[in-house]
Amino acid sequence: MVKLLAEPAPGKINLCLQITGKRADGYHELDSIFLPIAWSDMVRIETRPSDTPRVSLRCDEPGLNDSQSNLASRAAGAFMREFAIAAEVIVDLRKRIPTGAGLGGGSSDAGAVLRMMAAIFDVSSPARLAAVALQLGADVPFFLDPGPARVRGIGEVIEPLTPMVRLDLVIAVPQVNVPTAKVFAALRREDWSGPLADSNLPPILSGRISATQVINDLARPAMSLFPDIARLKALLEEEGARVAAMSGSGGAVFGLYDDGPTAEAAALRIRPRAPDALVKSVATTSLAELRNSAFSTEVA
Repeated sequence: MVKLLAEPAPGKINLCLQITGKRADGYHELDSIFLPIAWSDMVRIETRPSDTPRVSLRCDEPGLNDSQSNLASRAAGAFMREFAIAAEVIVDLRKRIPTGAGLGGGSSDAGAVLRMMAAIFDVSSPARLAAVALQLGADVPFFLDPGPARVRGIGEVIEPLTPMVRLDLVIAVPQVNVPTAKVFAALRREDWSGPLADSNLPPILSGRISATQVINDLARPAMSLFPDIARLKALLEEEGARVAAMSGSGGAVFGLYDDGPTAEAAALRIRPRAPDALVKSVATTSLAELRNSAFSTEVA
């Protein structure tokens, strides 16, 4: 029987990203606040009976149609291998989140595929699903159930943060693709700030956020490699952001504003000042809110 599901795949910002150590295998450990945002890809999967596992991919963004490298199609294949399932899976991906920006678009697509595959094949094994997600990438476990969370380790330790107030943002993405590996290669030991202070959590949860809570240890190496990131961060601050910071390994930067209209007005002023950048006013959100929004019916 043919089965079809569609899900929004939200991006995220790292409100903070603090390096706490480096493992023997070379992976860095972190302490970070992940917040999903109302800037989403849409992922649809269609499954058909098959004697052997097969995955095909359709994507509306040129350059992302390789099913061997795209995280969404790789997630479908990894799921079938882990749970010994044979099916034909067609992944249809509508990209909205810019790639190579530190907003988690590819990881979110993979998380959405794993969620839908688990629902279609009636798989209820959170630990095994999380292990598959982590094999795909450090951010993918968060996107199995994206909501405000403190994320530690190499991405496998996820602590939901509730209640968390809505934050209104302007996100600016420079016209550069920032390779995560290149940024980590430029990271120095003195860049590490260590674990997030527990005293920072109450102001984060309440939205009373200051620069002392918005730390990204990857900012210095990323900005040294790609100066446009620093210029956009400064522009957000000039245009009234209470605080501004880089998300993930870059190149997206975000600024926090008092409310949605203020953020949108700032975005309108920033766009002509940064004509090569993608500038968007968004808010933090939850998967439930996205599912209930008009966007979630775009490809129903």
